[in-house]
Amino acid sequence: MFDPNKFNWRIFNPDEGVPEHVCQWLLDSQSLTAKLRDKYIDFKVNVLSQQKDKPFDCELKSLGSVSHKTIFVREVELIGSNAPVVFARSVIPHTDDTNIILKIGSRPLGEILFNDPNIKRGQLEVGEFNNIWARRSTFSIGITNLLVTEIFLETLYA
Repeated sequence: MFDPNKFNWRIFNPDEGVPEHVCQWLLDSQSLTAKLRDKYIDFKVNVLSQQKDKPFDCELKSLGSVSHKTIFVREVELIGSNAPVVFARSVIPHTDDTNIILKIGSRPLGEILFNDPNIKRGQLEVGEFNNIWARRSTFSIGITNLLVTEIFLETLYA
């Protein structure tokens, strides 16, 4: 469904001319879940899949050395006003650190990542493909890194 290799991933440059309505979402360092709950009274998560999978090469590079681990890929739609507004893809190595995350079902991943002071967020990267903007960053849980990518759909800005 989503190929992160098509996006030109980089550290944000304010001289790029990204529209302000996109920057409000793209550069926000807080929980996307909380921000979507503020905007949409009917916010929910639709889990498309969560299964053992082989991540894309650019995802493996972001995670570092995980080739010897079992990796789960979780893909979800974040729904507001009965329509998908964000597509999210998380690459989660299966370790003792991530056991709880792999059992959250349809709960938003952001509830865990932003409510646990021991989980640290890495540097934010942004990407664009065919005028669709996305961001991604790693999160460190214990000694395990996981990668979260969020693709902002046009319906978000409506």
